[in-house]
Amino acid sequence: MNAARALYSLVTWCGQPLLRRKLRRRAVAEPGYGHAMGERFGRYPAPIDSLMPHSSTDPLGRFVWVHAVSLGETRAAAILLAELREQLPGMRLLLTHGTATGRAEGEKLLQAGDLQVWQPWDTPGAVSRFLRKFRPAIGILMETEVWPNLVAGCQQRGIPLVLANARFNENSLRKAQRVAALARPAYGGLTAVWAQTEEDATRLRAIGAPVRGVFGNLKFDVVPDAAQQARGQAWRRLSPKPVVMLASSREGEESLWLENFKRNKALALMDKAPIAINSEASSVQWLIVPRHPQRFDEVHQLLQHAGLTVSRRSTWAAGPDSADVWLGDSLGEMALYYGLADVALLGGSFAPLGGQNLIEAAACGCPVVLGPHTFNFAEAAELACAAGAAQRVPDMGAGMSRAAQLVHDADKQHAASERATRFANAHRGAAKATVAAILAMVHPAVPAAR
Repeated sequence: MNAARALYSLVTWCGQPLLRRKLRRRAVAEPGYGHAMGERFGRYPAPIDSLMPHSSTDPLGRFVWVHAVSLGETRAAAILLAELREQLPGMRLLLTHGTATGRAEGEKLLQAGDLQVWQPWDTPGAVSRFLRKFRPAIGILMETEVWPNLVAGCQQRGIPLVLANARFNENSLRKAQRVAALARPAYGGLTAVWAQTEEDATRLRAIGAPVRGVFGNLKFDVVPDAAQQARGQAWRRLSPKPVVMLASSREGEESLWLENFKRNKALALMDKAPIAINSEASSVQWLIVPRHPQRFDEVHQLLQHAGLTVSRRSTWAAGPDSADVWLGDSLGEMALYYGLADVALLGGSFAPLGGQNLIEAAACGCPVVLGPHTFNFAEAAELACAAGAAQRVPDMGAGMSRAAQLVHDADKQHAASERATRFANAHRGAAKATVAAILAMVHPAVPAAR
C-alpha cells in the first residue's frame, strides 16, 4: 500500500460514522437508504449464508459480480445482463449498488440464485469482508465506478476486475490527475477497460487505465418496452394537443421551465408573443418527468404554487387527466413517456449538470432538443445532432420554442422521429462485444452458448 492509499484508507475509515449519519438522513426521504446498512461495511445477515452455495458459472463455481452504482448504470447493466445470461446459461449474479434508486431498479434483474447487496464502503476491512464472502469469478464495474481499495483487494485475490461501458470526461480526467498518486494505481490495477468512445479511451489511457477496446455505448442496445411504448402512444392519440416532455429533469430545471412558461403565457395573453411562443403557451401539452423520485412531490408543489393544474401519472387509469402539466411520477416507465411525447427536452442539459442519456428517446423514435450542457454524454449528443435525431439550443427558452415549432410541423416531426430511430439502430452492438470479452476472461477455454 503506497502512502496515498494509506492516507485515503485512513480518511475512509474515519468517515464511516459520517456515512452512517448521511444514510440515516437520506432514509427519511428515501427509505431504501436505511435498508441493510451493515452491508455497506461488509457485514452481512445470517440468511445470506443459506444462499451462498455456488453454481457452476465457472470451474470454481463463483458469482459474476456486476456493480451498477445508480439508476442509469443499472439500466445499462440490464442490457449487458440479458446478453450475459444468454451466453452463459446458469450464471449466478451478484449485483451491487450505491443508491436506493439503483437498488430498486436492480431488483427487477434478479433471478433464482442471484444476490443483491450494497457496494462495500471503500475501506480495506469492508472490501476484504465483501470479497471473502462472495468470492466472485469476475467483477464488472459499470461506466465510472473505480475505487482504490476495491481494485487493490481484487488484485490481491487474483479476481479480474473490469470497467465496462466506460466513460471518462475531461472534468473526470482533471480530478484524477490532481490525485494521480491514488488514481493511477487504481485505474492501472484494472484488468481491462472497455470504453464507449475513442475520446473516453484516450482520457482513460492518460490516467493509466488498460483500455482493451472501444465497444460503443451499451445503451444503444436497449430494446424499449413495447407494451409501455404502445400504451403511451395510445394515450397520445387521446390528447387534442401535441405533447412536449421535459425528460429526466434535474434540480433547478423545472424552475427554468416555469419561468419561461409564465413569461410566454403572459405575452400570449397580451397578444405580444411571436407565433412560436403563442403556440407553445396555448397549444402544447407539457409533460415533466423528474429524474429522481424523491423530487416528485417537490416539483408538484412548485407547479401548484405557480397556479398551474397538475395531473400525476400515479393517478392515471385510462389515461392522463386534463391539466396544464402532466407530471411523470413513476420509475421504470420512460418508454411509456417517450411513446406519449412528440418531442423531448433533455434534462440535465439546461443546467450545468452534464445532460442525461438520450439514447432511449432515440430508440423510441422521440426527437430530442438539447441544452448547452451535455459533457457527460458528449459524443452521443454530437452524433445525434449530426444525424438529425437531436437539435441543440442555447437555453431553456430557446428549447421550449424549438420544440413547439417542431410539434406543430407534422412533416418535420415525423422526419425527425424517423432519424432518431435510424440513429439508435445504427449504433447497436456494444453488448455482444462486451460479453465476448467477459467470457474470454471467465471461461477462456469454453465457447459461448449459441
